[in-house]
Amino acid sequence: MSYDHVLLPSGVAATAAEIDAFLTAQDRKPAAEPVAAMAAELDARNGELIEEDAFLGAPAADGAMGEALFISSPYDAIGHVRALLFELATPRGYALYDPQLSWLIDPAGAVPVAVSHGGAGDFPYLTSELAHLWVPELTAPGPYLIVESGDQTYIQTYRHENGRYDVEYRDGSPDRHFTVRVDDPATVADLIWSWTLGDRSKFDVLDWQRLTF
Repeated sequence: MSYDHVLLPSGVAATAAEIDAFLTAQDRKPAAEPVAAMAAELDARNGELIEEDAFLGAPAADGAMGEALFISSPYDAIGHVRALLFELATPRGYALYDPQLSWLIDPAGAVPVAVSHGGAGDFPYLTSELAHLWVPELTAPGPYLIVESGDQTYIQTYRHENGRYDVEYRDGSPDRHFTVRVDDPATVADLIWSWTLGDRSKFDVLDWQRLTF
């Protein structure tokens, strides 16, 4: 069984219906220059590997249609392929769509930070839309989200089975390490996105407790 990703230009769609309409419109069109370049690079890197280590389920060039690129990979290569797609797509202004999860990961308005999603792996940036998409969906076995901007500088949340969230942030030194419990996922997402922007104005209304170990 394979896992699919789709690359499409940033900003051309926002909903699943809009994505479907855009992709349908690309059918049978010759590959645009950025798409052809990304497909060629993927096929070249895959071709450097022995068959057992290949990360493509089919040649990337076969999935190039107009301004869209369809990529198929084995399940055990999902993380590697996603990281490679971000490497190639983000500088070209392309978004990544995961049709299995209905996630559109669009770099428009993104802040470059290290994001670890407990259920889906690592991502190179965060947007407000992604924070509000991911936080309510956090579930076992990895119901956490971590956003890190530097050494010992991060914000993270853990969703408990009862739906409550632990939110924790650290701004470098041990005396700048705080935690709070929050019930509303939208509030958690707002806190994470505000922190990512360097804005602490929404933090003051909560009863943060300093963490000590």
